[in-house]
Amino acid sequence: MNISDLEKIDSRSMFRTYDKWPEIAVESFENKFEKCEIDEVDNIVFAGMGGSGSIGDTISAILSKKDIHVSNVKGYLLPKTVDEKTLVIVTSVSGNTIESLEVLENAKNTKANVVSFSSGGKMEQFCKKNDMFFQKIPMIHSPRSSYTSFLYSILNILEPILPIKQNDIHESISMLKKTRDNISSENIGQENNSLNLAKFIGECVSIYYPAGLQAAAIRYKNSLQENTKIHAMAEDVIESCHNGVVAWERKSNVTPILLRGKDDYFRTIERWDILEDFFRSKSIEYHVVNSLEGSILSKIVNLIYLLDYSTIYASVLNKRDPSPVESIDFIKSRL
Repeated sequence: MNISDLEKIDSRSMFRTYDKWPEIAVESFENKFEKCEIDEVDNIVFAGMGGSGSIGDTISAILSKKDIHVSNVKGYLLPKTVDEKTLVIVTSVSGNTIESLEVLENAKNTKANVVSFSSGGKMEQFCKKNDMFFQKIPMIHSPRSSYTSFLYSILNILEPILPIKQNDIHESISMLKKTRDNISSENIGQENNSLNLAKFIGECVSIYYPAGLQAAAIRYKNSLQENTKIHAMAEDVIESCHNGVVAWERKSNVTPILLRGKDDYFRTIERWDILEDFFRSKSIEYHVVNSLEGSILSKIVNLIYLLDYSTIYASVLNKRDPSPVESIDFIKSRL
């Protein structure tokens, strides 16, 4: 592969946007947005679909060990537990996601605090009409490519509310720059970890992950489906050892990819080792992707960067344009 292959097949130059992810993150976190300040929040509900849902998955993972209840809605309905101490965060990069708009409509009839983020569209109109907190954030290329723009803008705006250390945010951005040095289009060679992963990807992928890296695994599954146009599934490594692993007793064209955390729980490390022994005993080729060291934010964001870029490389290797999503357009046209 070379740069001309990327330019020829990636018709909308998605890879160029990914090359700028670290700078987009810096600009988004340093932008002079109006801060959102709400007292006595003990319950957060994220609502968003697809690329927008990745934002909620990521922040939920960061807050998983904090003294605050977090849940994600990927659909139309809010939990029954929503009350005056709940913060509902609705994200739709396009601003026209039907599910997110319906969540907003439902949230309006509760006592919850509501904040919304989009690049405009119907969501902006709804929030202005109903006097809800809204921040417009530009879409960069596509909803999935806007990940760092929306994530770091939201971390910026909700800084007074979310118990996330600034050091962790700055660390994650610094590590994004180092990851970019390895995986970007400026480093197409044998040492490029994203390109090496892309060469391993087959026509169907099974992703294994520890609980703490679920956000990265779900995002990877989604990006394989949208960018590479292949089937993909994601399984918790512990749970899969009670069911999913049985499927490997038969020959399969599925490619197993293991997302291992640098500081996984010792029981999880034990399970990883056993699973790898099992794959070797069955002569099943697999690929391990290790997270970086650092905060959970750094681990997830940098894994997503590496994994997402691999799906762009894989699409180009398969001579498929990563940008168009005709199937999604078809479904949206019927809603």
